[in-house]
Amino acid sequence: MASDKSDLLQGTLDMLILKVVALGPVHGYAISKRIQQISSDVLQVQQGSLYPALHRLENRDWLTAEWKLTESGREAKFYKLTARGCKQLEAESDNWDRLSAAVSLIMGTTE
Repeated sequence: MASDKSDLLQGTLDMLILKVVALGPVHGYAISKRIQQISSDVLQVQQGSLYPALHRLENRDWLTAEWKLTESGREAKFYKLTARGCKQLEAESDNWDRLSAAVSLIMGTTE
């Protein structure tokens, strides 16, 4: 029986994070929640995957971060897309479009 929740395809987490951050500065927990909400609860990103990905994206200069207060008054790191991150998101989006179109072609074949 298939699970109601889906594991992210390898390599898609970075793209999803970049897309969510492109919507505006956001802290880590909110990134995870937005992915879950926008995907209608199909995709869930665990902290053990999210925070290493955020550090990796920062190290690649695709994201920048600064400490700010959240709505609840606690300090959190807020992430913003850099110019390099914007270019990377565009490249990954184009690649995703090609990949998903190819998978759709295969899935649409009949015996």
